[in-house]
Amino acid sequence: MSATYPLSSCIEWQFTDAGDLAERLRAAKAAGLELAEFHLWRDKPIDAVAEALAETGMRLTGVCVDPRRSIVDPAERAEMVTAVRETIEATEKLGKPALIVASGFRVEGLSEDEHFANAVAALREAADVAEEAGVTLLLEPLNTRLFSAMYLVSTKLGLDLIEAVDSPNLRLLYDVWHSAVMGEDIAEVLAGRIHLVAHVQVADMDDRHEPGTGTVDWAKVMTTLKDLGYAGSLGLEYFPTLPMDESLALTAKTLAKIGG
Repeated sequence: MSATYPLSSCIEWQFTDAGDLAERLRAAKAAGLELAEFHLWRDKPIDAVAEALAETGMRLTGVCVDPRRSIVDPAERAEMVTAVRETIEATEKLGKPALIVASGFRVEGLSEDEHFANAVAALREAADVAEEAGVTLLLEPLNTRLFSAMYLVSTKLGLDLIEAVDSPNLRLLYDVWHSAVMGEDIAEVLAGRIHLVAHVQVADMDDRHEPGTGTVDWAKVMTTLKDLGYAGSLGLEYFPTLPMDESLALTAKTLAKIGG
């Protein structure tokens, strides 16, 4: 695939006609991709995925910490850190991919300062585990359209948390679609802190389909990423509306746009 950045297929939602995740990896490789990602792992054929990765030379850019537990609720902190530890152990055979962490929901009765302090404490414990294992954690802000009570729905807040934890193994996953749903301006929210962003995911507005099917200004997005110095890959976390070969072609063409 030719694009400004390497593309990573979300095989949770793409190449579904191929079969299970292992077969989707093979299909993605046949389509010209070198990178892939998926969500939760406990219900997936991890051994078969490991075999497919070894066979194809594909690399995973991200897997979600499973089970999902809150970083803001002290009652779930131990379970959250345990989930990080177990996910690291389970995915070691997959090449130690980055592990995606969401915040969980707001806790009734807690102030903003208390939410922030609890999140920093939980992420610090998780980062200690990640540092020891040599794995990167990716903190992902989501949006209130999908999750009305989600705590972390702001890119700036996510970056503030990462700065407060101050671990080289905790970075941000910036999702263009979640950010657009929240009405954020990419240049404003990432300014001066692109070094804290380790992965970017893309999908178009409004309905989370492939870039080129909606209203996102992709020339602005791509120019901003380039100008800020982003040097990672782009995760294709979208629901395709076209056959995958056509979907990837449209996506690559759209993401190659650079504004003036």
